[in-house]
Amino acid sequence: MKSYEGYHTYYIYIIANRHKTVLYIGVTNNLRLRLKQHKENISSNNNTFAAKYNAQYLLYYEKFTWIQEAIAREKEIKGWIRDKKIELIKTINPDLDFLDYLFE
Repeated sequence: MKSYEGYHTYYIYIIANRHKTVLYIGVTNNLRLRLKQHKENISSNNNTFAAKYNAQYLLYYEKFTWIQEAIAREKEIKGWIRDKKIELIKTINPDLDFLDYLFE
């Protein structure tokens, strides 16, 4: 029997608040939906980290086929100091622009 495990797309992503003072790292299988959920959590005043700090603007993402790799990468980046996270973001987004429009 063939296993279809891993034939999906997963993302790790970094979002920020408007002033880029807060960074949030997450993992999802649907980045468009997850960004929408972050915005909805903010407008609904839900008790989440992203909502508390108004983190909803996409700065960075990576795609994976295997959820295990995505989770491992998320944990790795979460362990980094802020400066290292900013340097990672700048590898694909040198001006730290908001990339939300890519997933609208």
